[in-house]
Amino acid sequence: MRLLVNVDHVATLRNARGEGYPDPVEAARVCEEAGAAGIVFHLRKDRRHIREADVYRLKENVKGILDFEMAATKEMIETSIDVNPHLITLVPESREELTTEGGLSMDTVFEDFKSRVFPKIRETDIEISLFVDPNPGDIEKAAELGSDAVELHTGTYANARTEEAQKHELHRLKEAAEQAHKLGMKVNAGHGLNLNNTEALVQTVPHLHDISIGHALVSSAVFMGLENTVKAFLEIMEKYN
Repeated sequence: MRLLVNVDHVATLRNARGEGYPDPVEAARVCEEAGAAGIVFHLRKDRRHIREADVYRLKENVKGILDFEMAATKEMIETSIDVNPHLITLVPESREELTTEGGLSMDTVFEDFKSRVFPKIRETDIEISLFVDPNPGDIEKAAELGSDAVELHTGTYANARTEEAQKHELHRLKEAAEQAHKLGMKVNAGHGLNLNNTEALVQTVPHLHDISIGHALVSSAVFMGLENTVKAFLEIMEKYN
């Protein structure tokens, strides 16, 4: 079980003033030195946080895993192949959303991914992960496509407001992880995870490989410092490694 830190919102803070700082590449360096196994970024169509220059600098400077989150557009596929990260995570993307609102609708994207997206990426050595809700049908379709991994959308769990709702979502995530593992895919997870809800996830959900945490980690770092925050998440995860 590895921690990958999403540095998108370091770029969000930089872009608010356009002064060139804080630098997401420097943030990536601090995170890796603190023990993170790698870095995640999402290059969006509207470039609201990470920009092309960041992407290529991250490729040059990140020593561990580099996970390129993206919509499956022609532009992003071409860019990702040029950058050659270790992993591509395909996510849904809507211009109006503040953040990714849910997993891919596998029924909707299946034929396009099968005919256009997967064949192009499979010309490279880049691994593919699909960001999916913990639904059996979606995980089955990810396996049919030959995805290397699924990233389970943990946002519904993170936003659950009652203990009963949290337990229900943890059960769904547990079942989804077991299914994905049985089908031969790596099990990643991310969205909405913070210092208060990560422990229950890693304690309950089996076979977790990469856990991607961004907004909450950057937010906590405002008060705790980036190095200390990374170490705090790692301390939680290492209890169950």
